[in-house]
Amino acid sequence: MTFHLDIPESIAHSIRLPTPEVEQRLRTELAVALYAQGILSFGKAAELAGASRYAFADLIGDRNIPRHYTADDLAQDLAYARRQ
Repeated sequence: MTFHLDIPESIAHSIRLPTPEVEQRLRTELAVALYAQGILSFGKAAELAGASRYAFADLIGDRNIPRHYTADDLAQDLAYARRQ
C-alpha cells in the first residue's frame, strides 16, 4: 500500500525550502514526528526518511528525541549483526 499526500498549492508555495529539497525534507520531518510519537518503529521511520539507521539515530539525537528501543529493534539489530 502506498499513500500519496496532497499538499494544497498555497501551502506548498509557502514552504521556505528550495524546491528540490521539499519532498525529502517533508518525508524526514514526518518520519521524525511519527517516531517521536511512537507511531512508527525506529527502522521504519529511518526507511521513510530515506536514511540509514545510523544517520536517523544521529538526527533524532540532535533533536533530543529519546530512542524507543523495543524487543523488535533488538531482534533486527541481532539479525543485522549476524549477517556481518
